[in-house]
Amino acid sequence: MAQTTIPEATAKPQGNPLIQTLKPLVLDVAVPLGTYYLLKDGLGLDLLTSLALSSVVPAVRTLAGIVRDRTFNGLAGLMLVVNVAGILLTFVAGDARLMMAKDSAISSVIGLSILVSAFRGRPLMSAGLKPFVTKGDPVRTAAWDRLSAGSQRFRRAERLYSMIWGGALLAECAARIIGAFTLPISTMVWLSTVMLIGAIVLAMIVSGGAAFDPMQKMIDAEARKA
Repeated sequence: MAQTTIPEATAKPQGNPLIQTLKPLVLDVAVPLGTYYLLKDGLGLDLLTSLALSSVVPAVRTLAGIVRDRTFNGLAGLMLVVNVAGILLTFVAGDARLMMAKDSAISSVIGLSILVSAFRGRPLMSAGLKPFVTKGDPVRTAAWDRLSAGSQRFRRAERLYSMIWGGALLAECAARIIGAFTLPISTMVWLSTVMLIGAIVLAMIVSGGAAFDPMQKMIDAEARKA
């Protein structure tokens, strides 16, 4: 498919890359949670129906993205399959716990992908982290490129950053599965959101001190040499 190239001078800002990276996770948690409470407490629908219908919005959003972009994204496809499967399981099996556990599949695949990329030496989180650290400054961007190509210490910090994020998401996935089959469904509806937010906050704090800050200092030092 032909693509239109936007001239650099007229290209629109893309926003914070880190926010763009995490945006799908936030949307696919906040929207279903709000829809669930609206349907169950606001409109008085039963628990199973509310859970099933709360997954319709992210499923439609994922499908619309595939149609709009006219490309198949593996993660987007997985999210669509998981959401549709969750809706069917709710009505066919009548098991709300399976419906709650399905969301862990998304977190686990994202977490595993990030971890594998780190071990392969191509940290997935670096794509969003680089513009965030360099702030679009050509000197800092060049400093990043030099360090990423020639500094083992910098490369270790890059991999560590992705490993922390991948590990946090996998831990959240495991906790959500355990909770889905041991805690009341009404509790897990809101607790699963707390778990994901907690995993993201924890990853930000730990990766900040262990990798982000050292990387930023190395960038600062390298940029001063230019």
